[in-house]
Order: sequence, then C-alpha cells, then structure tokens
Amino acid sequence: MSDITSGLWALILDGVWITVQLTVFSAALGAVVAFVVGIARTHRLWIVRFVSGAYFELFRGTSALVLMIWVFFVVPLTLGWQLVPMWAAVLTLGCTYGAYGSEIVRGAVAAVSPAQREAGVALGFTPAQRMRKIVLPQAWPEMVPPFNNLLIELLKGTALVSVLGVGDITFAAQLVRNATGQSAPVYTVILVMYFVLAFLLTRVMRLVERRAKASVGRTPPKGRIATALARPGAGKADAGRPQDLVAGSSAASGGAS
Repeated sequence: MSDITSGLWALILDGVWITVQLTVFSAALGAVVAFVVGIARTHRLWIVRFVSGAYFELFRGTSALVLMIWVFFVVPLTLGWQLVPMWAAVLTLGCTYGAYGSEIVRGAVAAVSPAQREAGVALGFTPAQRMRKIVLPQAWPEMVPPFNNLLIELLKGTALVSVLGVGDITFAAQLVRNATGQSAPVYTVILVMYFVLAFLLTRVMRLVERRAKASVGRTPPKGRIATALARPGAGKADAGRPQDLVAGSSAASGGAS
C-alpha cells in the first residue's frame, strides 16, 4: 500500500463520487420507469399491458453490458448523435433496472386486496384516484425491501461503466493497479468501498421501510412521531389516512348489506 501515492488515492475517491452519481441518477430514472411500466402492466386495456410487458421482457432478456455498448457505439451510427459516456451509462442502467423494478411494482399492486379497490369504487373514486389514494399507499411498504436489493444490485452494476471509460471506482482501481503493479491491496480496498456504500444504502432503505410501514399503521414510528401518536386524541388526527378511510368504508358497506 506504500506505493499508492496521495494522487492515486484522490483518483479512487473521485471514482467513489462518480459511482455515487451513477447510482443516484440511474435509480431516479429506474424508479420512474419501474412505476410507469409496473402500473401499466396492471392496466385494464390489453394493448397497454402488451406494450409494457414487451418492454419488460426486452430489457430482462438482454445483457446490460452489451446494451450499454450498443447505446454508446451503435446508436450514433443510426441517429447521428452520441451521448456522453456518463449519460449513456445512466440511460442504460436506469432502463434496465427500471424494468426489473416494474415487476416489483406490479406484484405489490396486484397483492392489494380487491376489497380495497371496491371500497374506492363505492366512494366514487376514479381509477387514478384509487391508485393514488388507496392502492399505492398500501403497496409501497411491500415494494421497499425488494427495491433495497435492486438498489444494491444497481450499485454493483455501475462497475460495467468502466468499459466506456467512465471514471468510477472500478475504472480508477484499474488505473491505480496499472500504476503500482499491485492487485491485491488495490482491489481489496475497492471491495471494502463497495461494501460500505451498499451498507449505507441498506441503512437508508431500512429507514424508508420503517416510515412506509408506519404510514399504514403496521409498525409504530420511532422518535418524536411515536410520542405524538401516543398523545390523547392522536387517533383523530389519523382518521383521514387513506387506509382508515377505505377500511371504514368497507365496514360501512358490509354493515349496510
């Protein structure tokens, strides 16, 4: 490790920052793709389900590495313009992992009880309102754990961008190895860095999961929110939540029948 100079360490730290940017931008694009395609796959029109299903099968059945190379090298030959390597990588990773995420969204939405949708119909909600106010709030807690795994896979998948010359952690490690001739210490440090980033992402997603479950009353929130809910009269403040509204409507309709 003594052969790795401060300049080379700075190169690796720059690679960490590039990897974080790739993960954040690709995750943002992937989240949009996942929700759009996932919800479209539950649409009542067969043509919408067919198109979204074709998208899912296309990106699930192709290699992200080959697709990344195709976007960067082949698309310019047909369209006459070329994305910079960073954004070519973001586009490829976002669309690919968004396709995987669409299956998570579809499964979580389909798992919501039909009685909840029927209650929304009884309340006069439009399909969009039922999805936004009833289905998604209950499906979201089920999505977070698999999204956590997918986000970790996306983080590790950013190593593919080194083939385009993007200076992520893996690319920086290759440069440092070439400069020092040391493989074991360099790649050991890189493994530790990926682990630390994955661990931090997991902790953040655990917090998101806890908040998501607390929002639908599955687990008590921690800290000041729990104290506020424990105060007398807190239940009245929660009466307007979508799950309480739907549950109350279902009970009312059952009693009326």
